[in-house]
Parts: sequence; structure tokens; C-alpha cells
Amino acid sequence: MGLDSSMVAAIYDMLDVMDDTSERKPQHPSRAYIRDTKAMKATPADIIEYPKAYHFVLDMPGLKSDQIRVHLEDGNVLVVSGERRREKEKEKEKEKEDGVKYIRMERRFGKMLKKFILPENANTEKSVLLIRTGC
Repeated sequence: MGLDSSMVAAIYDMLDVMDDTSERKPQHPSRAYIRDTKAMKATPADIIEYPKAYHFVLDMPGLKSDQIRVHLEDGNVLVVSGERRREKEKEKEKEKEDGVKYIRMERRFGKMLKKFILPENANTEKSVLLIRTGC
């Protein structure tokens, strides 16, 4: 039983392709990338377009205006971020003094992040930032 030379060449080509792919190491996403992706998904936002302006409305509960960072990345990416942390020391003191402890904690803690790609005609020099906290 003989093999056709074109079939043998095709088999060699397939084996070469397999060798090329096995040499590449898979690149896994970094922890920072995973954390930022989760933060972006968990930070809801609305974008309102007016004739001469855009309004970005984000929910970042528990953060004060001085805890929210707003900056431009790469000239046209608006980045809004903040982080809410637990006040562990105060909680521990209160638990010891009053005998109080948490039964359930559902409020979100951690990083909050949202990125928006601005249109090319956006005038970033004339931008006005208004941060309103509370409901």
C-alpha cells in the first residue's frame, strides 16, 4: 500500500502547523485586566447626547466626589474610576463595644471603573466636569 506524494506532503504540512502552534505559549490575562473588566461590568452608566454636549451619568454608590478620578487616556478615552473600601477598624471597634456584627453585606465594595471612547470631534479642552454624589 503506497502513499501518494501529494498526500505525504499534506501530512507533513499539517504536522508543521501543529508544531508551530505548540511552540506558542498561551497568554493569560493579567489580574489587573480581570479586575478592571469586572469593575467596568459592575459600574452602570448612561450617556446622554445633547446638540453640543455629551453627559455621562455613572452610579458609584458610597463614593464622595474627591474619591472619584476622571482623566483622559490616549487623548480620546474618558476614564472614570474610584474605589470603595470597608472601614474595617471602625466596624471591629463597634462590634467589640456593642456586641454588634454583620448578618449580611450586599453593598458593593471594590474598584469601580468605566471607559468611554469619545468621538473624534469632541472638544476635550472645553470639557466641564460635574460630579454629583448621593441620590
